[in-house]
Amino acid sequence: MTPSSTRIATLDVIRGVAVMGILAANIAAFGFPYFAYMSPASMGAPSLADTIAWTANFIVIDGKMRGLLSVLFGASMLLVIDSARAQGDEAAAVHFPRMAWLAVFGAIHLYLIWWGDILLHYAIVGCVAFMFHRLPTRLLVLMGLMFVVLQMIQSVLLASYAFDLHATALVPHATARAVANWQSFAANFGGPTRHEITRQLAIGRGSYADLVAHRWSDQVDPASVIVAVGAETLGYMLLGMAGLRSGFLTGAWSRRAYRTIAIVCVGLGWVAYAAIATVEIGHGFEPRYVLLSWITLATPVRPVLILGYAASIIVLARPGGWLTTRIAAAGRAAFSNYIGTSLVCTTLFYGYGVGLFGHLTRAQLYIVVALVWIAMLGWSKPWLDRFRYGPLEWLWRSPGAIRMAADARFGVYDQPMMLFANKTQKSLRVVRIIRIPGS
Repeated sequence: MTPSSTRIATLDVIRGVAVMGILAANIAAFGFPYFAYMSPASMGAPSLADTIAWTANFIVIDGKMRGLLSVLFGASMLLVIDSARAQGDEAAAVHFPRMAWLAVFGAIHLYLIWWGDILLHYAIVGCVAFMFHRLPTRLLVLMGLMFVVLQMIQSVLLASYAFDLHATALVPHATARAVANWQSFAANFGGPTRHEITRQLAIGRGSYADLVAHRWSDQVDPASVIVAVGAETLGYMLLGMAGLRSGFLTGAWSRRAYRTIAIVCVGLGWVAYAAIATVEIGHGFEPRYVLLSWITLATPVRPVLILGYAASIIVLARPGGWLTTRIAAAGRAAFSNYIGTSLVCTTLFYGYGVGLFGHLTRAQLYIVVALVWIAMLGWSKPWLDRFRYGPLEWLWRSPGAIRMAADARFGVYDQPMMLFANKTQKSLRVVRIIRIPGS
């Protein structure tokens, strides 16, 4: 069965929008220290343009694109599992090696390229999600919502802890430890000390070796990501499985249903997010209210917007249209585009590259986003017109070099590596000894 016969066009388009949107969400984390991600006031009073850029990102982009990717990951995972069974393979023998290799790619990305990796997290949560894949659609929806509710409860407890921590640090004769605990906590939500600002700017503008050392020793902790958003991620993956099984993500529902869901969910979601943004702006981006806005208040609204966005994309997509086709291609090469944007942006911003870290305004960062989007749309379709997969998709999905070498004998140049494999018999012999696990 060829990839072209098993691909679902709506999934590719939604994934394309999501991977492009992820860049818009992450750009502040590329261009600034970590504490600026949630707050435009973390390094000083923001300009009007920066506040507008932050507000637009908060209402339209942030969290929703990660949610869409999580939903699509669950749907794609179920597609692979069902396809394996249809071909007589053991689903677990296909799924877990895929997750293992995704974890390898994620760890490389996390430690050697950029600290904001999501692939390792998806690999770990994907292993857990496998346990639920046999559930019927209704139970998948129920379990997915249950995990999202669990995330909501956790976010309420975290906000309560933040307010208590702040109160403890401000009482008369507060201990140095209480003050230090609050300062450390506040830095994660846009309230760093001047020393921390100076330190993080120096790290971002330093050498590659310094950045990698910092990730290993001080910044990267995959377990903390599981604790922070693992329940929500698992919930979205299960909802993605349900979306595939129900036909929602494949475009099988009526256009009227999609339009209704899009208008209601996006409308209500944007109004709710605008109200939440008002709370944060009204409190001057004080760290407690940054946490309350981004984590506690946004969590129950996010699934509504994710549902609305998926419906909107399905309604607005024009099969065969120039833009739809190119966005779908970006979605088919989402893995390559995701890692590629990290390579481009870290080279642009970090000290071992162009060195723009901390030098652009928040609003100016979105010029970079637009340029990278143009590049995504520019390269993905021409590449996929010639090859079945993007470069990293091929590394992850290729069944191995024996299949590749066999295809070469029959002139089937499915992958870029095959352009080299048929040059000489010697090169084919080299190819035959290489194994690239995966499905």
